[in-house]
Amino acid sequence: MAQAKLPIPPPFETLIDRFGHEMMRYLMRVTGDRDDAADLFQETFLRAYRAYPRFDPDSDARPWLYTIATNLCRNRARDGARRAAVFAVERRAPDDAAASPARVVVAHTTGADWAGTMLHVRRLIARLPQKQRQALLMRYFAGLDYAEIAAALECSEQSARANVSQAIKKLKGAW
Repeated sequence: MAQAKLPIPPPFETLIDRFGHEMMRYLMRVTGDRDDAADLFQETFLRAYRAYPRFDPDSDARPWLYTIATNLCRNRARDGARRAAVFAVERRAPDDAAASPARVVVAHTTGADWAGTMLHVRRLIARLPQKQRQALLMRYFAGLDYAEIAAALECSEQSARANVSQAIKKLKGAW
């Protein structure tokens, strides 16, 4: 009886070419640090490459990679020594003028203080609970649908929707 051969992993470059930019953007948004994102990027694709023989070829690789990346981010967050560096958030509150909706409208229409507004948005997103932050980033910055988010976060589609909804509600409330 002939033994079935496992699929041969594609060249490492193929995985990076197909999903690299998207994964790096996701990891940058989650960690907020280029060096940490680069480390997690390498580890994500290395683990994907090693696990490829067990990957179902009929499955979508995109949520599978998000699952790997998300789990690596969770592991990094649990590491007490690195947690402060990975998820650093400035503790002081922005001044009232910087946080006002009127200022956001002015920034959008005139381009004034766009960087300050974006920094404020990043800080608000960074304060979200981890699962809500990851679901929000996957939905609005990576363009994943709820089924893909659910697969990546290993939860139900309803839970993925709830995490995105709660994140939006918290962002609106904090604004």
